[in-house]
Amino acid sequence: MADVTIYGAGIFGLSIAWACQKRGAKVRVIDPFGPGAGSSGGLVGALAPHVPENWNPKKAFQFESLMMAEPFWQDVEAAGDVSSGYGRTGRIQPIADTHALELARDRAASAGDLWQGKAVWEVLPVADVGDWAPASASGYVIRDTLTARMHPRRACAALVAALQEAGGMVVEAGAEEGRVLWATGVADLEAISAARPRVFGSGIKGQGASLRVTSDLRNAPQLFADTVHVVPHADGTVAIGSTSERVFDDPNSVDARLEEVIARAIAAVPALQGAEVLERWAGVRPRSRSRAPVLGQHPLREGQFIANGGFKIGFGMAPKVAEVMADLLVEDTDTIPAAFRPEASF
Repeated sequence: MADVTIYGAGIFGLSIAWACQKRGAKVRVIDPFGPGAGSSGGLVGALAPHVPENWNPKKAFQFESLMMAEPFWQDVEAAGDVSSGYGRTGRIQPIADTHALELARDRAASAGDLWQGKAVWEVLPVADVGDWAPASASGYVIRDTLTARMHPRRACAALVAALQEAGGMVVEAGAEEGRVLWATGVADLEAISAARPRVFGSGIKGQGASLRVTSDLRNAPQLFADTVHVVPHADGTVAIGSTSERVFDDPNSVDARLEEVIARAIAAVPALQGAEVLERWAGVRPRSRSRAPVLGQHPLREGQFIANGGFKIGFGMAPKVAEVMADLLVEDTDTIPAAFRPEASF
């Protein structure tokens, strides 16, 4: 018998399952397509913080989650003996002009307060960050030490291994027992939207790629240049992405939009010249109307729960989402911010 049944073996479903299992609950995760089959099975894995200004509950929640990430993933890896690819390697961003330079310096000051001295946002001459640096028109870059990287597929595999080692189940079909959580991404957002007078959430297509480079960049910071994330992974590959497409015909096909992203990445980062493209990927990410995660009572299923809307920040939000949902499912304690509740997306 399961104490908690979770539909959806993406990053939210698996992370919440792990947090519940750690608290002594017996957990069953059900997904007919297998772990990481949807948008959680992508390539990029950029765990990037929001800009340190105009602080709000969403930014504060994400900051807490990013600070929780290292012990969270260390615990997962120790339990299942599978690497998640996590690394807090930081990020470098080019600064375009004088106005952007002034803004970046203002944000460096606000980060000192908002990030509580636990991470740094600083402005540096581009020459100070070495050869692995994007082209910068101003001659300066932003470097932050809060950004981390994650290999999405490996993270899902690490969670599955940890859950199974601890006695949890990840299956394609099974009985619905105990408390029930739906973490099924786009499919559930569309079902809720169809039952409501206005759109509750939707799917946004993203395309990304994995490259092989000749130099060893496994511990290099990720880059964000010309709206493209460039993420060196622990396995020696470099991921780049992604597009953000509201309208699309085929959710899983790659096309010329991805080739444009690859070209922009190479133009912005000279070190990528000559890199071999190993894989191209496309998938649809769940975005709520409020653009924040949706957590709490399910809008359509009385007595059941929802965790959805990870969109571009699902992996970065996962440790804190797992904590507050385990509070609710196992402890009957509701610590979900008002901005994340389903009614915020109506």
